[in-house]
Amino acid sequence: MDIYEAILTRHSVRSYRPDPIEDDRLRRILEATRMAPSAINDQPYKFILVRDQRLRRDLVEVCRGQSFVGEAPVVVVVCGLPCRARVGDYTDSKMIDASIALTHLVLCAAAEGLGTCWLGAFNNEKVKALLNIPKEVQVIAVTPLGYPKEPLKPTTKKRKSNAELFCEDRFA
Repeated sequence: MDIYEAILTRHSVRSYRPDPIEDDRLRRILEATRMAPSAINDQPYKFILVRDQRLRRDLVEVCRGQSFVGEAPVVVVVCGLPCRARVGDYTDSKMIDASIALTHLVLCAAAEGLGTCWLGAFNNEKVKALLNIPKEVQVIAVTPLGYPKEPLKPTTKKRKSNAELFCEDRFA
């Protein structure tokens, strides 16, 4: 599947088969994630691959009881590390950089026939306590990663028009 097909096919998956992910498939996804661009090439993030069944079950509770989180054979927890790069003179780059890397993971997962569901609904402090994440590190996102129970197919979700999203030269 090429990148354009992966973009059109990807959607949030909320039902997973328990089948393990083949090592070579996971390796390709992680390599693409590792190659994501980041400000000053700082890569201010760490991805925790949670495979332990008990930990995945415990993550369900700290992800607001979303049971599908524990169904997938892997749950990816994306952590933002302290960083040097600044964005727009008002914040550091960890949230953006980690999001770019996670986008690589999500699209490559779709290209490999795997599903994800980018979650922002989690308790940061409880995830940190569960996975021994240091105080200065922030949880950016959580996603299950696995084979969807239903095959991926092109999304039919309504999207804004180009005129609503894009303008030229000045904000309009």
